[in-house]
Amino acid sequence: MKSQRDKHCARPARRTLLVGLGALAFAASAPSGASEQVPTFAAIFGDHAVLQRDQPIETWGKAQPGASVTVRLGGETVQAKADSGGKWRARLPGLSAGGPFSLSASTGGGTTTLNDILVGDVFLCGGQSNMELAMANATNAPMDVTYSANPQIRFANIARETSPVLQEEFRTAPQWQVAGPQTTGQASAVCYHMARSLHRQYKVPVGFVNASWGGSAIQSWISGASMRKLGTYQQALDVVDAYGADTAAGMRAEEERQEAWWASVDPGARVQLAWVNPEFDDSAWPGMEAGGRWSESSIREVSRHRGVVWFRATVELTAQQADAGAQLLLGQIATADTTWVNGVRVGASINWWSGRDYPVPKGVLKPGKNVIAVRVLDDDNGGGLVSPADQRALRFADGSSIALPSRWKYQLGSRLKATQPPTPWEPPTSVTTLYNGMIAPMQGFRFKLAAWYQGEANAGAAQEYRTLLPLLFADWRRTFAQPELPFVVAQLTAFGSVATTPGYSAWAELREAQSVSVRNDPHAGLAVTFDFGDRSDIHPGQKAIVGARLARAARVVAYGEKITPGGPQAVSASRSGKDIVVRFTDTNGGLRTYSSDTAIGFEVCANKVCKYAHATAKGDTVTLHGAATGSASKVRYAWADAPFINLFSADDLPANGFELEVK
Repeated sequence: MKSQRDKHCARPARRTLLVGLGALAFAASAPSGASEQVPTFAAIFGDHAVLQRDQPIETWGKAQPGASVTVRLGGETVQAKADSGGKWRARLPGLSAGGPFSLSASTGGGTTTLNDILVGDVFLCGGQSNMELAMANATNAPMDVTYSANPQIRFANIARETSPVLQEEFRTAPQWQVAGPQTTGQASAVCYHMARSLHRQYKVPVGFVNASWGGSAIQSWISGASMRKLGTYQQALDVVDAYGADTAAGMRAEEERQEAWWASVDPGARVQLAWVNPEFDDSAWPGMEAGGRWSESSIREVSRHRGVVWFRATVELTAQQADAGAQLLLGQIATADTTWVNGVRVGASINWWSGRDYPVPKGVLKPGKNVIAVRVLDDDNGGGLVSPADQRALRFADGSSIALPSRWKYQLGSRLKATQPPTPWEPPTSVTTLYNGMIAPMQGFRFKLAAWYQGEANAGAAQEYRTLLPLLFADWRRTFAQPELPFVVAQLTAFGSVATTPGYSAWAELREAQSVSVRNDPHAGLAVTFDFGDRSDIHPGQKAIVGARLARAARVVAYGEKITPGGPQAVSASRSGKDIVVRFTDTNGGLRTYSSDTAIGFEVCANKVCKYAHATAKGDTVTLHGAATGSASKVRYAWADAPFINLFSADDLPANGFELEVK
């Protein structure tokens, strides 16, 4: 049986269409378009897919309006009827793990058959770049990918799709792939290692769907209906809705909103807006070679500037080029930009790490001279058109492109210290648009669990994250009609500044927000990761550890095992004479300190002033010696962006960072 399955899994992906002789004869004699439409499945279904075991299996797709659709899987058959729009849905009874099966949908017009379908456990993986990071770029990739062949592990990557309106279908159909040397390199490294660990544990087929976008904020991944419950995103959601209903009107409304903000923070903003006019005479403006930060410029006045700098360039187009649809590619810009073409605002972004790719509406480009104006704002590290010249171009619908000039005219604007507001529909800091394009089309699909690795983009807003992360849990559970869908969360790793004195840490606060959200949810688990972070790399390559820790948490919240879900968690801090004693759970045999007989990273705080404490571990407690002064109010641990820590459980799992009131 195993050899037959292996052979079957090696077949190339295909969809088989079987049309009856009667239908063929009708098609031959009837006018073009008169034959009944062959039914199709939604794009999330495909050859090599894995469907969730032991739950009803929802299937859906398109057929001739009013057609009766017969759906078959593994000996089960159900009937459905396409509505007036041709949409059909059919629910098959739950099946035990097994396969491979064929999944088919039939009408009088023919049959679509999907092959090599397994029934097992399916995981939804989401987040930003650390979830997106592919196996090919992870630590030990040559070995892990080369020896990854396993017909019972499959995955599908959801293409990056942003949409201001809810989408019922993916624009780009996901392709289910079987793990192997030619495919595994494309899989999410964290999700693959989690799936592989759980497959080894439970010996059932596993599949995972990866919907991630580097740099994305959590607000992008929650539905508009749920975000409106907060009350603080109404204006942004209204802007997104307006843009979805009428792109040009939405752009105009957003321009008014943004320019009102500019007028409130920059006295020169209204005057400088004349510089976007294509007829403006910029002959007196100096020029510079674009391709770096202006803090590194050899031009003295530029290198010392902080605030706004304007750039202008012209490009000559033929009538044919001007009439074609186009994308304006500007590469990376530090830090925020607003961009106009021939006086028409085409886009804005606030993220230095994301390349600018702005659609130019039809009718904006003209034969002959076209003017591009870019307002750049940076008040810290020095801004500019950062990417090399070959990354700036106009790309046309037919795939051709024309390079933009390497030398741009520039003019210094106001000295300004401010943060430009994001455009609500512009990823990766959009509101709800990634949910619309990458999550909503899977509504009805069933999952064993969801794994979430995100938070870097929300560091600095940890208090709000305490609301947003539980909202995401609830929103996805509603979307997939699974009220108790388990979530496992990868906590932020260590990155950035090390601490020499106690102080504020945006990443520590975000980690605490993740911990609190998980602790308050009976169907959520946490994977602590900062002991394998890299303070110089926001994308540490050691994803096997993260995946294994997510799998351990999943064994508890998704599979019901009676084990500890992770490492030590502090539960109380109380006075004991002159000392403060911190008690932990999940020590798995007791606490240990590595390379020292003291536990480093503990702080005692009084009136917002914190200082390091001398701490020792014994059993399930850590004692902070002499810390119980009258003003001591709370204890913190690992409270830094990139903390150095040495407190572990007996089975080598790191104690989680925390902030606790002293009782």
